[in-house]
Amino acid sequence: MLKTRFNRCVLALGLFALAGQAMAAVGETHRSTTTPSAALRHADGSSSIAITVWYPAKDGSKETPLVIGPDNAPLFAVGSAAADAPAAAGRFPVVLVSHGFGGTARMMGWFGTALARAGFVVIAVDHPGSNGRGPITANGAAWWWERAEDLKAAWKTIRADPELSPHLSVNQLGVAGFSAGGFAALVVGGARVDVQHFGAFCRQHPKDGVCAPQLEAPDLTARDIGAWLKDPAMQPRFKDAESDHAIPGVRAVLVMAPALVQAIAPDSLRRLHVPVSVLVGTADTVAPADTNADVIARLVPGAKEQRLDGATHYDFLGECMPAAQEAVPQCAKATHQKEAHAAAVAEAIRMFREMSR
Repeated sequence: MLKTRFNRCVLALGLFALAGQAMAAVGETHRSTTTPSAALRHADGSSSIAITVWYPAKDGSKETPLVIGPDNAPLFAVGSAAADAPAAAGRFPVVLVSHGFGGTARMMGWFGTALARAGFVVIAVDHPGSNGRGPITANGAAWWWERAEDLKAAWKTIRADPELSPHLSVNQLGVAGFSAGGFAALVVGGARVDVQHFGAFCRQHPKDGVCAPQLEAPDLTARDIGAWLKDPAMQPRFKDAESDHAIPGVRAVLVMAPALVQAIAPDSLRRLHVPVSVLVGTADTVAPADTNADVIARLVPGAKEQRLDGATHYDFLGECMPAAQEAVPQCAKATHQKEAHAAAVAEAIRMFREMSR
């Protein structure tokens, strides 16, 4: 396990490394897929799962800014891309991305577009009932393991896509995630879910950041986990949770401010044999390092952990714009976004390039 403290020198080195990458134009396109549980998680009963793909685009493709919120007062800036631009020639390594609770694929655009610019195809989804584009539901909030199935379905869909599949290096596959998406990335990489372990942890540590109410949906995440675990209707879902949700062929896992690590069977972390890298802020109170990131670093063989000085959980959101400082409570807690973004992108490029060798 390697632990480093983030400082100005590391930031400078990270930016220098990014400057040295071949800077491709970036394309963005959208697809959709389904999973058996999507309709049970969506508030409107839809079975659809939205997919966003960022990729190296043909030279000369005209990019436009990607934002979240009104055009005249955007809340988040998340990069730039050319809509439905032709892909650059060649095949590229692939990275699957899972957003945090209440986030979206677009919220991870700062990460996805940077990787696409460095020569990767990035596939992200909007997890049903757990994203900011629609109502958060009890099932969407609680069935965390279905995130891995969402990524699995997206990967299958894009592999079969006639326009995109010719540009995928399918044997060079990585996965990344933020917060609950970090949990999903570990499960995709081979970790196994243990709902009872999570329940026992939260009964003993009800004030832990992951067990406590969340800003995105306080009424749902503050539910009585003891009653939830005893609910007869949930028992079949728990059996499914413990199944193998891994995606074959994953060669590297990157997690940013990982949450829900206590919902993973510890022995399964000890058995992970893919490279795992973890980034976490020292000021993260939403998914505290000692009960999440540090557990991964301690149990996963060879795992690398970077602690980012002063960074909070929400520093891994898209760049908070002035209009968001008052309108979005999470942005008031995002204090080191440039540093966190630079560290995450630099580590992702390093890790996923090594995967590609």
